[in-house]
Amino acid sequence: MSLRSLISRLPYPSAAVQRGVGIAAVITQAGIGVTGSVVRVTGSGLGCPTWPQCVAGSLVPTQHPGIDAVTQWIEFSNRMLTGVVIVVAALAVLTAWRIQIDHPERKRLVKIAWAMPGGVVLQAVLGGLTVLAKLEWWTVAIHFLASTPLVWLAVLLLKAFREGDEPARPLVPKLGRQLLVLLTVLMWAVLIAGTTVTGAGPHGGDVNTHRLDAPIEQLTRVHSGLLIAYLVVLAVFGLTLMRAGAAKSVWQRYGWVWGIALAQGVLGTVQYALGVPEAMVSFHVLGSALVIIGTAVLWTGTRDRGPVTSLEPAPDRELATAG
Repeated sequence: MSLRSLISRLPYPSAAVQRGVGIAAVITQAGIGVTGSVVRVTGSGLGCPTWPQCVAGSLVPTQHPGIDAVTQWIEFSNRMLTGVVIVVAALAVLTAWRIQIDHPERKRLVKIAWAMPGGVVLQAVLGGLTVLAKLEWWTVAIHFLASTPLVWLAVLLLKAFREGDEPARPLVPKLGRQLLVLLTVLMWAVLIAGTTVTGAGPHGGDVNTHRLDAPIEQLTRVHSGLLIAYLVVLAVFGLTLMRAGAAKSVWQRYGWVWGIALAQGVLGTVQYALGVPEAMVSFHVLGSALVIIGTAVLWTGTRDRGPVTSLEPAPDRELATAG
């Protein structure tokens, strides 16, 4: 019996299940970055100094000279949370595949869903290389940055469950679409600059980790300057929405992005002024994830792909399966 036949025997996912899987994908993809920051600020990055084992000869934490048990368990717990992300990613694929069996036109949904487990595997490998490289700052930066497209794709997956498959019809003028592209580029530029600030900062994940040898004050100015540029483009985008008479739903998303971005800017400023306390670092990473989510929600909200056709199973299962 083929895998497709086995999946076709699964109950058809209801609208609530589809929404739940999409939300779970967003939460887990964003959350694993936040828990990773907890590992870093607690100095637990090498609590498990090897990979895929925790310590030589053991997959799980065990008494080891020179390694504190608490740091072992903090790092190991973060690794175990990756398992939760994998489970949710697998559920996303199964849900999308089950939908496509009844609705063959839902190819885009399946493609986005497959990006979830593929990205998690890549992240796991990058995480292992980061440990083996003894948390060199640039490996930590790559490890974090590789997770950001997965957060974006998780938002696209959630939206894909609730929209059709027609060619995207823009809900904003051409200038607005161009500004959205620029806004997204600036968002990732802010994130990249943020990793250099982290690389030069006090929280490297381990006291012996090499840090970026660059003036943190200058790196912080670049990081904050890019955020200001992001806000300027966001403001200009708002003007295009006014001229185009954008729908209320677009304005709501736009307002959320402003709130999240301003809160993130204030948090970063306070964090720097207070000497980068550990707890605020993790909140700042959470804010970064929310900026990605908010920008992605705004992106998906400015285009229409028609009504969703797959909230219910196909009227004729045999014809759908044959198709």
